[in-house]
Amino acid sequence: MADQRADAAASSGAVTDTGATETGHSRSHAEHSVSDLKPREHTKILVVCGGLSHERDISLSSGHRVEGFLEDAGWNVDVHDMDSDLLDFLSSEDTRPDLVWPLLHGANGEDGSIRDVLEMAGLPYVGSRAKASRTAWSKPIAKNVVRKAGISTPHSVTLPESMFRELGAGKVIDLLVSSLGLPLFVKPTMGGSALGCSLVTSADQLPQAMVSCFAYGSVALVEQAVEGTEVSVSVLDIDGEPTILPPLEIETPNGTYDYEARYTPGPTEFYVPARLDPKVLRKVQDAALTAHRSLGLRDISRSDFIVDHDGQPQFLESNVTPGMTDTSLLPQSAVAAGLSLATLYSSLAESVLAQHRADGPRR
Repeated sequence: MADQRADAAASSGAVTDTGATETGHSRSHAEHSVSDLKPREHTKILVVCGGLSHERDISLSSGHRVEGFLEDAGWNVDVHDMDSDLLDFLSSEDTRPDLVWPLLHGANGEDGSIRDVLEMAGLPYVGSRAKASRTAWSKPIAKNVVRKAGISTPHSVTLPESMFRELGAGKVIDLLVSSLGLPLFVKPTMGGSALGCSLVTSADQLPQAMVSCFAYGSVALVEQAVEGTEVSVSVLDIDGEPTILPPLEIETPNGTYDYEARYTPGPTEFYVPARLDPKVLRKVQDAALTAHRSLGLRDISRSDFIVDHDGQPQFLESNVTPGMTDTSLLPQSAVAAGLSLATLYSSLAESVLAQHRADGPRR
């Protein structure tokens, strides 16, 4: 259970009910006023979820949760799978939405593809543009971008499956251990929900870790496993202002926040705000905002870190479509900060609509 402390918002710099932030960063305002918008009951919001990725079930759960909260706030909401009927739904005069909220996890959802389709269709949507999504989707590229922005990230190498076949798996594994040391963390370069991820504490675990990784992608990211506190920080852009939710600490019995730990209520413990020194909390919030901005993200993101024993946030990855299930991290952080999810999601939708975006494919 999340530790929903009454002072979460004040101590962590989260948004307040009035929209004020404690981050100390400059503010701007949406180009258009919310008063210009149609009434909520006449505004069509389409949540797109499902798809055919390994994360289909999580996407459906996220989509229906967001649908419920938006409906509670008075919006006219439809949900549609990403299937052969979707383009007809988007173009028909009777069903064309005013706003799309893509909640597709995994490939096609977070790699920029669905955003390219929405831009070609001339529809405003919640979330980062296609190019930024592709940058964040590739973990090695995202690590390089944030490193250049001054954020620490564990040393890593990127190796395709073919490299192990051509050079000999045993020799490559020996080289990994001698070069990077142990422990190591192995994961696909693209993907989410910790699918195909393994913590490796001894060399004899590496072959199976590589097999598990390559079951979900043809390229592996092998990085030095940093010991410390696992923390997740969500950022939302509302009316041009960054809203940084309280850092959420994850504590698992085996030390690995894997697929089962993410989506099965049980022994995993969450603490909001994270049990860190206030100065370290501020540092990890600043790192999340820097990652959000340096990657070119907008509207909503969640960045994951390990805070090492020196209090230094070590960047792992940024997610452009964070999970919105009942066990997901962003909703837990918002609730712990005293925020209503219906109000928060509505504010995000209104912020996007008020900008009257005319996103089209960039040439």
